[in-house]
Amino acid sequence: MDWLAAGISGPLVVIRAIHFSATAILVGSLIFRAVVAKPALRSDQAIAKLFRAQALVVAWIGLSITIASGVIWFLLQAVTMSGRPFGEAMTSDVLLTVLNQTQFGLVFEIRIALAIILTACLAYDRLAQADWLALAAALGLIAAIAWTGHAGATPGEMGNLHLTVDVLHLMAAAAWIGGLVSLALLLAAARNIRGAAWAPLAREATERFSTLGIISVATLMVTGAVNAWILVGSFHALVMSGYGRLLMLKIVVFAIMLVFAAANRFWLTPQLAFSSANETQLDALRQLTRNSAIEIALGFTIFAIVGLLGTLHPAIHSL
Repeated sequence: MDWLAAGISGPLVVIRAIHFSATAILVGSLIFRAVVAKPALRSDQAIAKLFRAQALVVAWIGLSITIASGVIWFLLQAVTMSGRPFGEAMTSDVLLTVLNQTQFGLVFEIRIALAIILTACLAYDRLAQADWLALAAALGLIAAIAWTGHAGATPGEMGNLHLTVDVLHLMAAAAWIGGLVSLALLLAAARNIRGAAWAPLAREATERFSTLGIISVATLMVTGAVNAWILVGSFHALVMSGYGRLLMLKIVVFAIMLVFAAANRFWLTPQLAFSSANETQLDALRQLTRNSAIEIALGFTIFAIVGLLGTLHPAIHSL
């Protein structure tokens, strides 16, 4: 199926978007657990244990969808590379050629190995060493995506720069957008805690995530600018090409996310510090949870745009 008769494979765009979203949720949940939840919940082991169980479920779901969508992505890519209909491309000759003789196939093999390591780490999650190995494998899993896109096809020194910024861009996106899912779960769980213990926990977790978010946003802005310079090249190409207009849409959605993130950090989070206005705290917590859900939806919109951008020729080559 081609969309708009433009040579765009609809199923490939959709599966890429699903894969990017699932991988980001997986990686973001493990980053959140390591740098936000553990230090924020260390004073309350009961809540920490409950959240760890929830985070593990999220990681398992994210990993399952990542693996399933990754396999489908490989099959659809084999169709695209072979130029054959789906049924004719699903032969051992075609699949083995793509797997063993293309960069996409090599990256797929590496990512499958990382997914197996990650599966073992999640299965033995109670071991302390498994936490950091799982995080390392997850970061490798998302970083390797850079070699499947435009960055992996950029030659020479420019290619090395492009791959570096793309890896950082992917990790930062996972830390922020993927981590939002875990933050929303933690805030929702905080509302069910009896007494006043929930407020300081929610506040510390939100503040720590805001710090992580600031680092992620700064990284996204810098790496995004470099990517745009490499792939678009000029303001004329940005405005006049389909690729450039989609990129501008992505920037607009990103800017809207920043507005919600700023409201969470500078308006709602300080309200959790009030000691005598429980209703104000509860209202702030509800709004934080709602805003996080909106940010997640906007983040998934960005992944959908990225799924489409990866199938188009860069603007710098289209004009």
